[in-house]
Amino acid sequence: MPAPSETRLYGIIQSAMEAIITVDATQTIVIFNPAAERIFLCPAAEAIGTSLNRFIPRRFHHTHPQDLARFGRTGVSERQMGGDRKVTGLRANGEEFPLEASISQWEDEHGKLYTVQLRDVTERERANRELESSRNELTRLSTAIQNIREEEKTHIARELHDDLGQSLTAMKMGLSLLEGMLPDGAAAARAQAASLHALINATVASVRRIASNLRPVMLDDLGLFAAVEWLAQDFSERYAIETDVHIGDEQIELGHELTTAVFRIVQEAFTNTARHAGATRITLRLECDARQCRIDIRDNGVGATPTQMGKAESFGLLGIRERVRLLGGTLVLQSEPGQGFHLIATVPTITTDMVEKTS
Repeated sequence: MPAPSETRLYGIIQSAMEAIITVDATQTIVIFNPAAERIFLCPAAEAIGTSLNRFIPRRFHHTHPQDLARFGRTGVSERQMGGDRKVTGLRANGEEFPLEASISQWEDEHGKLYTVQLRDVTERERANRELESSRNELTRLSTAIQNIREEEKTHIARELHDDLGQSLTAMKMGLSLLEGMLPDGAAAARAQAASLHALINATVASVRRIASNLRPVMLDDLGLFAAVEWLAQDFSERYAIETDVHIGDEQIELGHELTTAVFRIVQEAFTNTARHAGATRITLRLECDARQCRIDIRDNGVGATPTQMGKAESFGLLGIRERVRLLGGTLVLQSEPGQGFHLIATVPTITTDMVEKTS
């Protein structure tokens, strides 16, 4: 009759939610609990006394005894099995499935025994695959949305610049012709014409500003670095915030996707400073090489604690996070009260559209 402690231990093993299999030094199964019966689809009566190999895929038969012997020599009482390698089990019906496993060893008067605790992670791996698939789908959708937005902005900017701009120019020329036809004594009409000239000039300036905010023509015509310098100058004039721009000596040609993304990151960071920072100075360092683009932006504004930043994070900063994430880059945001705001974005220079052009 087993001792009370042995009876208690046997009860624990039998009621355990995890599969428990104990083998001797020859890998003969001596314990096979009900949870093991369920996941391996094999009654304990059929498993006990047989080799553990029947539950291990054939391709691992030659390495498993070596691994077991090596573990036995370590003297370690317990460790996780597999490490970075996935542990695979074999059900009685021939189906392979993923496992989490840990192994322990002890020795009694009959020799060394090894106990393996196993957990079937089939459903979890399936859920992880579905989650990864959904994440990839969302990434592709987000990228498509970003590209569509940029295409729409480019189209609208061109329409404003070309069609509306030309129409306003024609109106200005027509007004000048009409003004030349006025008699000398038509002071009121000349004053009205002058007022209309001023209105048309202001409208032309507004159209140019809106078109540039949507997508500067020079971003496509002259490239990223010229567009960034223009952006900094325009920002300084518009918001009376001193800008200090440092662009690296190596000005490589970037793909359309990366050029747009880097410009938008800089633009959104500048806009965030103008709206929230209360700054008088902003510094930009932009360096791009064959490996990566590094965008370093800091201002001397009011700053914020990490908690305040989390609560008040603007759509602009969220947009920056998304752009950096889609490019496979990293983003660091730092701020302390009275210490201003500091952004460092690093993105790889090899992007999808650049790979397509070179393939």
